[in-house]
Amino acid sequence: MNLESNPSTALSPEAVAQLVKGHREFLAFLERRVESRAVAEDILQTAFTRGLERGSDVKDEKVVAWFYRVLRNAVIDHYRQRSTTARAMEAWGREFPDVQEPEAELRQEICRCVSGLLETLKPEYRDALRIVDLEEGKLKDLAQQSGITAENAAVRVHRARAALRRRIEQACGTCSIHGCLDCSCEASSGEQCGG
Repeated sequence: MNLESNPSTALSPEAVAQLVKGHREFLAFLERRVESRAVAEDILQTAFTRGLERGSDVKDEKVVAWFYRVLRNAVIDHYRQRSTTARAMEAWGREFPDVQEPEAELRQEICRCVSGLLETLKPEYRDALRIVDLEEGKLKDLAQQSGITAENAAVRVHRARAALRRRIEQACGTCSIHGCLDCSCEASSGEQCGG
């Protein structure tokens, strides 16, 4: 709806000025009721827009009280929407079976050259990949076992993955481009292939 083409649906300039003046109080009101300032700002922006479109019947002296009702309703709508979204996600999640570990045969079949090349890395890189990627541990587990901070553990894992990626590219050539999904390079049998 274009407010300029139908000025009778818009708030008066005095009412708009009162709403603009109360911006900080409105934002504080919302922040106490929702999970973050960003959400509060989004709700306030939407409420301002709706208020400007639908507030023609409001008397100037009552515009602030009316706008607080608009904000309360907007907060209720926000939580209804979140609740609906959460229920939908929960139902969607139930449709999928639990994650299953691949069978031992399949784990052994996964590009044997990776495990061989893993042994050529520096011990701290090898341990980082073993703990975080192969054993599906957490960075804090690596940090505790290595006596480093979680931030340093993250850096170590990043560097270890990069080092392994370089070794795989060197050893497997074009097989590494395809993700070693059907590893037939000679590196999987212990010899370096030419690609």
